[in-house]
Amino acid sequence: MLATEANFDGLVGPTHNYAGLSFGNVASRNNEKSVANPKAAAKQGLRKMKRLADLGFRQGVLPPLERPSIRLLRAVGFSGDDASVIARAAREAPELLAAASSASAMWTANAATVSPSADTEDGRVHFTPANLAAKLHRAIEHGETRRSLGAIFADEARFRIHHALPGTPALGDEGAANHTRFAREYGEKGVEFFVYGRSEYGQGSQPQRYPARQTLEASRAVARLHGLSADATVFAQQSPDVIDAGVFHNDVIAVGNRTTLFCHERAFVDQHKVYDELREKLGAQGTPFHALEVPDSEVSVEDAVSSYLFNSQLLSREDGRQVLVVPQECRENARVAAYLDSLGGRKTPIDEVLVFDLRESMKNGGGPACLRLRVVLNDAERAAVNPRVWMNDALFTQLDAWIDRHYRDRLAPADLADPKLLAESRGALDELTTILGLGAVYDFQR
Repeated sequence: MLATEANFDGLVGPTHNYAGLSFGNVASRNNEKSVANPKAAAKQGLRKMKRLADLGFRQGVLPPLERPSIRLLRAVGFSGDDASVIARAAREAPELLAAASSASAMWTANAATVSPSADTEDGRVHFTPANLAAKLHRAIEHGETRRSLGAIFADEARFRIHHALPGTPALGDEGAANHTRFAREYGEKGVEFFVYGRSEYGQGSQPQRYPARQTLEASRAVARLHGLSADATVFAQQSPDVIDAGVFHNDVIAVGNRTTLFCHERAFVDQHKVYDELREKLGAQGTPFHALEVPDSEVSVEDAVSSYLFNSQLLSREDGRQVLVVPQECRENARVAAYLDSLGGRKTPIDEVLVFDLRESMKNGGGPACLRLRVVLNDAERAAVNPRVWMNDALFTQLDAWIDRHYRDRLAPADLADPKLLAESRGALDELTTILGLGAVYDFQR
């Protein structure tokens, strides 16, 4: 059956703010304590979804999670009614209130790792929600994420949604931000590419400044859960020095699509051996492999981190032409802009570059690739997806008006103590579940 790649973008939640919670994410820490604009953030993401849908790409929507998480605050000892819980947390542990209020689920590249049915042993699409064990504000996401995925991909004959791996550093899993897939056509059997930062039990180099969030053990566990064969998986280590330069996920230094890997020359340990293994395993399937490697002399790792050149979406049009979706920051960095301009004069797999303003997300360290979860679906699987989450003119109009009704245009870290924010957020999410036909997926609805 014909298969296509769908991108499911996360709607930015009403509590979008800059608390600087993500050590190792340079943009997040650099913008700590600044004032955010949740309304602008949500609209920037929504407009990206709509534009890509208008260009013919299959585009779905994932809902925000319930924030602030009263469940987390109660679990760490705050009691009373909800307003009292928030007030006490704001006085005694503002860092925990910030973690409970984070809108980080907007970056759905971390929501899960997804393997299409063409690759899996049982012929179903497999999802493993990421445990995100490295950061408290993200480690609380996976249960809610699994519930949302279950409301969208509900047909158990076609979809298998696993539980997250145990939340221990040895099995630290950051989802699709460290995973991509190569295949000649989306519906053909492919090779799945897992990138890790360190091994808990093996020997090898590790970053010294910032933590490596993905382990080899987690990547191998996800591959086993999904029923992937050894001849169709490649495991590569991310270069420790680029992690120390702020490349906290592989998707900040590399992106892949079909037969193309677009990456920096310093992305991986033993980089050319990685290329050789990908080329060998894809070649065994009769599939070519092309690595478009950007030299450090043209774009440094620092340029890549500040512009998020590689945190882009690499998409295939119906005619096979590949489109690179980049953030506006790529045009504001002279070296990155020059590299992108040079693509037209080179023989490369990238045929077109699209630029998006995602500044509110970028200030927290998330570009176009962070905002989407890729799901390859054949015709029958697409038909089994909750139809109300597909982006179209009507849904865009509904969501745009919904944002106007419920979102603030200013949110400072001190505003997280406002109990009205919880009521506003719940009101927005309650209405959203009706718009998207999700049912009662939030704790407050149950």
